[in-house]
Amino acid sequence: MATNSKFFDSIRIGTRKEDKKPAGPQCQWEGCEEIGTHKAPAGGAREGLYLHFCINHVREYNKNFNAFSGLSDEEIAKFQKNAAVGDRPTWTTTKNTTSRQTANQFARMRSGTAAYHNKIRDPLNLFEQTRARAEAATPTRRPRPLESKAFATLGIAANSTSDEIKSRYKELVKQHHPDANGGDRGSEERFREVVQAYQLLKTAGFC
Repeated sequence: MATNSKFFDSIRIGTRKEDKKPAGPQCQWEGCEEIGTHKAPAGGAREGLYLHFCINHVREYNKNFNAFSGLSDEEIAKFQKNAAVGDRPTWTTTKNTTSRQTANQFARMRSGTAAYHNKIRDPLNLFEQTRARAEAATPTRRPRPLESKAFATLGIAANSTSDEIKSRYKELVKQHHPDANGGDRGSEERFREVVQAYQLLKTAGFC
């Protein structure tokens, strides 16, 4: 065959390929010489560290894996406590005083204490006017039988205002007090009726 033949140019001499093993760390299982192509967590307090095993030994390792291996009882208890709240910090309710302070302020506002109203100034008397309008718009309920009797005992109409009830009560107390009548028993009985009638109306919210 001539060296300048087209067939000569097409001849290629093949080289024998050597068997190549996949590159990587050796399996860390004792006595194994395979390549450690699979990672497994080291466990214990070694977070972020991994061991390398072949496919067969990584299965064996995972089957017997214990995340708490090498940890003390206190460390295990701490982990379980943190896991119960999603590993988020918690605070005791005694340190959250905002809601308790708000409730106390609202209670002082409802009670009308001088200290609270001195703190919350109202030079234009806007809040007081609003409250007065709300009270005026609130319909007065009809008195019950005992309450009607109490109004009659005081000698005033059932639709009397709070100031009228208080004024009439003071007037009758001065008039029928035993000390003002020389210990008259009849006046003493009348005095007792007046006091009871006023207390009933006060409890019912009429004054």
